[in-house]
Amino acid sequence: MQTETENILNVTLLEPRQKHPTIFARFDELAEGESLVIHNDHDPKPLYYQLLGERGNIFTWDYLESGPQWWHIKITKKISGENEETLGQIAAHDLRKAEVFKKYGLDFCCGGKKTVKEACAEKGIDPAKVEQELQQADKAPNTRPLPYGEWNLDFLADYIVNTHHSFVRKTLPDLSAYANKVKQVHGGQHPELIRIHELVEEVNDEMSSHMIKEEKILFPYIKELVGANKGEAHAAQLGSVRNPINMMEMEHELVGKNMEEIRHLSRDYTLPEDACASYSLLFRMLEEFEDDLHLHIHLENNILFPKALEIEKKLKSN
Repeated sequence: MQTETENILNVTLLEPRQKHPTIFARFDELAEGESLVIHNDHDPKPLYYQLLGERGNIFTWDYLESGPQWWHIKITKKISGENEETLGQIAAHDLRKAEVFKKYGLDFCCGGKKTVKEACAEKGIDPAKVEQELQQADKAPNTRPLPYGEWNLDFLADYIVNTHHSFVRKTLPDLSAYANKVKQVHGGQHPELIRIHELVEEVNDEMSSHMIKEEKILFPYIKELVGANKGEAHAAQLGSVRNPINMMEMEHELVGKNMEEIRHLSRDYTLPEDACASYSLLFRMLEEFEDDLHLHIHLENNILFPKALEIEKKLKSN
């Protein structure tokens, strides 16, 4: 068996067209439990999604170093039988359990492809405690949320647009205005408000273009897949949905990181003693926006996108 120190690949020494094929070949050579460490000069996150799409959830992806100059990633091939449910899958089956993840700061939407053990290890949390609370959630009063996982994908896509995209478009202009106003008044005493305003503007720009791409390109594409599955269209006329889904998931992660930084800067939306009414309103709106964004991304990353990929796989096998 190769040792981790022996199995290192410096991707920067390869020609661009050789990078992904070489990494895939090296990964395929791994035995279960073995690891490959890749060195790169930028975040190779697109590789993560490509590897996940083409090889499945059979590996773990750990950042040993993450910039700003070098990225070192340890890719380990899982041992058979280790394919536990991911955070996203758990939340998709029962959204009540997402409250447990939120309590411990475990990202079930953008980071939903990690298992409970993997996510807890990154946060230094005892996974047994989280597992115990997840079991207790099963016994909670049966106030189940809407049955998102049972809906047809075309209906779910319309629901996301009419509910969550609508909320984003309605909320972000006010959020931007209040972030600017509070920064102007309180930024001298609380300089973190300057960065919070910058992050809100970044989220505004990112979400505006992101939602247009979903509404104009990806969601109609998914509806065509649904139609083809019902025999209403020819599957051969459709390309792959994997690449646009990968792009949307990457953009989700960018927005998620921005909101995570806002939460950190605001100390979990804790108001200072000199906070005015606008300050209080801003933090309340930010927290409400983050909560809605988590559900919004969860519905796409953990339900809509995986089911669209399942339909595509079924159509291609016929």
